[in-house]
Amino acid sequence: MDLIQRVQQHFVESIEAKQLAMGALSPAIATAAEKIVQSLIADGKILACGNGGSAADAQHFAAEMVGRFERERPGLPAIALTTDSSALTAIANDYDFDLVFSKQVHALGRAGDILVAISTSGNSANVISAIHAAHDKHMTVIGLTGRDGGQIADLLTGDDVHLCVPHPRTARIQEVHITAIHAMCDAVDFMLLGGD
Repeated sequence: MDLIQRVQQHFVESIEAKQLAMGALSPAIATAAEKIVQSLIADGKILACGNGGSAADAQHFAAEMVGRFERERPGLPAIALTTDSSALTAIANDYDFDLVFSKQVHALGRAGDILVAISTSGNSANVISAIHAAHDKHMTVIGLTGRDGGQIADLLTGDDVHLCVPHPRTARIQEVHITAIHAMCDAVDFMLLGGD
């Protein structure tokens, strides 16, 4: 396989992963968007967390909510728990890195808020801890995972939404996660603002 074919294979895999995920995840993405809108209408907010590329996705999602997605609208309350370097380093240093998100959820989260918890493996200890904290606060969790959902699949309860990308490769899972995030943003805007 030459280099061009190797590059093309990424596109082929990504297309296949998204086609598979489209059928598997579209109803759950719509449900997640409905839960976000219900929370926002009730004066709730969205907290988002993840590690590495998933941290970037959490920040991307919060930015789309606070700024805008594709249409002009008032900002919507969303916070990426990955961005406060002082809080992250203090919690990691004084307590444990596994608590960097859950301490923030306990401090900032309220009943009726939403936690968007992103972990491609479904096994990130600090994201799992954040989910426990969200449940303690009577928050709904939207979990974005991949493969078999990992430990997160077993933690999510009846009110939660699980968006588990049915693919083994991290890069493909992350690519579907960002598509799911964009689809949720669009659905939220559609419900709040109406048609195009």
